[in-house]
Amino acid sequence: MLPVVLSATFVQLLNVTVAQVAAPAIQAGLGAGPGAVQLVLAGYTLTYACLLIPAARLGDRYGYRRLFVAGTVVFTAGSLAGACAPDTASLITARLVQGAGSGLVAPQVLSLIQAAIPVTRRPRAFGLYGATMAVASLAGPLIGGLVLSADLFGLGWRPVMLLTVPVALASLAGATALPRTRGADGLRVDKLGALLITVGAAALVLPLALGREAGWPWWTWTGFAVGVAALAHFVRTLPHRPDPLIHPAVLRDRSAREGALLVFVFNTGVPSFTYLLFLHLQSAVGYSALAAALTSAPFATAAAVGSRAAPALTRRHGPNVLTVASLVLAGMCLALAPLVGSATGRQAALPVLAVGGAAFGAFTASVFTQVMAQVHGPAAGSLSGLLPTAQQLGGSVGVTAAGLAYYAPAADAGTAFRHAMLYQVAAFTLTALINRRLHHRSGPEPIHRHSSPSGKARR
Repeated sequence: MLPVVLSATFVQLLNVTVAQVAAPAIQAGLGAGPGAVQLVLAGYTLTYACLLIPAARLGDRYGYRRLFVAGTVVFTAGSLAGACAPDTASLITARLVQGAGSGLVAPQVLSLIQAAIPVTRRPRAFGLYGATMAVASLAGPLIGGLVLSADLFGLGWRPVMLLTVPVALASLAGATALPRTRGADGLRVDKLGALLITVGAAALVLPLALGREAGWPWWTWTGFAVGVAALAHFVRTLPHRPDPLIHPAVLRDRSAREGALLVFVFNTGVPSFTYLLFLHLQSAVGYSALAAALTSAPFATAAAVGSRAAPALTRRHGPNVLTVASLVLAGMCLALAPLVGSATGRQAALPVLAVGGAAFGAFTASVFTQVMAQVHGPAAGSLSGLLPTAQQLGGSVGVTAAGLAYYAPAADAGTAFRHAMLYQVAAFTLTALINRRLHHRSGPEPIHRHSSPSGKARR
């Protein structure tokens, strides 16, 4: 069973990183604007995020295997449609479908591990789960770079969209080995809540991505207003809806609110950083996709090392790990801004990327444990599902916001990259400040208990 569900996890993360390294090729091949390409990237994480909590409820009600198969079919269809997309709008639609498929699958992976694997074997299973994510982060840009450099059959970026299809088909073939299990079916899916979250997030991301190129016309401001109104209505009506997506106690619990904000803000700086790095190295410096991927390899490799060291660091230093890691990432971005402008500087940037990658790995491997340790009672159950949603939504918003910074008026490409790195510095510095505020009242007590990744997709 484990190879089947872990292959789905591998595909979900691989799909993010291969698209990032392929973004310049997609822009050139389709004649797309920068904002449209940002939607290609952000659209995937947007639908992924908005379906996580509803999909967990659907799995409990109709069976984890059934939702796993349905989500994998949807994801595969989106991948095939993306490879055949004749224009940018079709590709964005295909990426939205891919994200929806991943959003259906992700909660079932962790639910199946919990339901089908004995307690004594779960630590090993969750360790393999984390290792799979690390391998996908490292392999995605390298595999994507190789495929783009090979230009298979003269198809340019299109084979990149097909990379995940064989693995997805293998997951489907192996799904017959998955147990027919389900959770408690008492909870209904909050359809109104899911709709409000999706409309609100999309109405904010769309004008962020396309507004600059369009000259900020009236519809962009209308979109912002609709987004704010939808999210405000979601919050206002939350206590009055049966079986809401998240327990109303989350809104009343200050630690829960700040913990979700911490994860959201951090992730406005993570996918956007690798996107900006690949974009600048290929479009401004003139690197091939493979060369850009190899340049970023120290970041991904060190992230795996940092994630392995995170439990020991957390036991010894508690929440200070998150603050230091955030500030190290901010320092990395400050250092990279002047380095990438010359060949010598880009060589010097490699160890800087490694240090930042280790900090990224330490943060991501410990943040859920640290946040959940601050929250108790009914808010804790909902927060465990809300955190991965905040993670994915932060990535969607971050890619579009970082694109605004990079494409803002600048004297040259080097200045544009410095503008973008200042955005990254702001995101990571704000993360450090939020973390200090979150843990200020309870003090920096180390966390001595272990936490599995299972909370990442549960309600």
